[in-house]
Amino acid sequence: MTLSVFMTFTTALLCFFSVCSRPIGIHLRNMDSFIRAVQQLEDSNPDLSPLALLRALRRTAGHDDAMTIHFLGSSNNLSDTEGLEAAILNASSFSFFDKAIHHIVTDNGEERGVVLAQDGTTVALGPLLLGIEAGLKARVEGKPSDGIFSLTLGRTLGLSFLSLQDLPPSNRLGPNGCWDSVHRPKMFKLSQPATLATDAMINGGMDGAILGVDISDLNSSEEPKSLSKILKDYYSFILQEEHDLDTLTRHVSQKRRESSRALLESRDLHGEVMKTLALVWKLEMTEWIAFDNEIGKSVEDGLHEFVHNYWDCPPIIPRCQWGAKAHESTPTPLSLPLQFLYVHHTYEPSAPCLSFTQCSRDMKAMQRFHQEDRGWGDIGYSFVVGSDGYVYEGRGWKHLGRHTRGHNHLGYGVSIIGNYTTRLPSRHAVDLLRHRLVKCAIDGGRLRTNFTIHGHRQVVNTLCPGDAFFSEIRSWEHFKD
Repeated sequence: MTLSVFMTFTTALLCFFSVCSRPIGIHLRNMDSFIRAVQQLEDSNPDLSPLALLRALRRTAGHDDAMTIHFLGSSNNLSDTEGLEAAILNASSFSFFDKAIHHIVTDNGEERGVVLAQDGTTVALGPLLLGIEAGLKARVEGKPSDGIFSLTLGRTLGLSFLSLQDLPPSNRLGPNGCWDSVHRPKMFKLSQPATLATDAMINGGMDGAILGVDISDLNSSEEPKSLSKILKDYYSFILQEEHDLDTLTRHVSQKRRESSRALLESRDLHGEVMKTLALVWKLEMTEWIAFDNEIGKSVEDGLHEFVHNYWDCPPIIPRCQWGAKAHESTPTPLSLPLQFLYVHHTYEPSAPCLSFTQCSRDMKAMQRFHQEDRGWGDIGYSFVVGSDGYVYEGRGWKHLGRHTRGHNHLGYGVSIIGNYTTRLPSRHAVDLLRHRLVKCAIDGGRLRTNFTIHGHRQVVNTLCPGDAFFSEIRSWEHFKD
């Protein structure tokens, strides 16, 4: 290994720990920084194939467990050239990629091996990269991969269901958490005790499955992209106002829930998780576990909760993630389930928000207006829907809002960011509210099955939610004049 190669790789490592223009030692744990570090490594080693790079990353992170080797082979089984590149990775005294990829949860609830994506969600890199590697391996070898689901989601979900077998299914998945800063993320802290399937692990698993299947398409005539290009295309998509997420024909992180559902829903997930667990037990020589008659039921219950939490429910950006201030008094609990859903538009901000950065800024502006100008304890809405593919938590499911005067205790107030007097919200934003948030509320016992939808103007003297949007909601099921 030449000194220049080593120095180039060292520079790439430093650029992950910091943005290159910032002082060394500031570890910014976001996807953009990880992609830049990968790209610098690719640029300094132009003959390195994407598959060889992923194998070297796997070796560095110590991910050569029995099941991974079963599907992908040992990362030590490399050609002479690939072995040299693996040595370059292992030579770093900074253990950069090991820290970036190796997933652990510390005793104080810090989750490591995760990064903040541009869309505001947190992604575990381990299952993501395993899915991409499985897809590339299948493509290079010219045969379908049977390990993508097991490596990305199957093992994580199955072992999580079993490790907490005596707990209710609702406690076997998650939780989410919050970053110390979305602008300079260095530490991610979970909101509750962790399961094996934290939200970041499931996000990374869904992304790995989506990208792995895309890449493994043997009918595609395209040459495999570089790893940095694969990640950029998926995580760095910028939505333009004239477009709607529903019109996209390619996969992006903002639609991971819809994409993973379309990919996996028709499959026998119960059978695939059980098959994955059987392989784990065989490889670890613990096949006696399979004689536990409760395992099948535990997996069935856990998958029901997975479908509810990650497919039926919309992705919700928590308060701490968009930068909410604390409630200025003690929040009042709601008595659930509620009977009504009150639909609003924000009017101001008047433009739809199209990114996590923009939507977060709008949320903070609304909270500031509600607290400082109106004298309320918090932002008034229960939830707010952006046009970026996400729902933003306001007062949430459990606490009384200030959204529909005289009726706050009777229902949830949900607003879509924008002025919809003369135009409609995006189809994707409407679907998040009309179908996914509603189903999540009903199935979660928060909204009655025979609930009623009202526009804000029906119970308060206002033009909200705008003439165009109100005409739209009058056609919805559960709407009543």
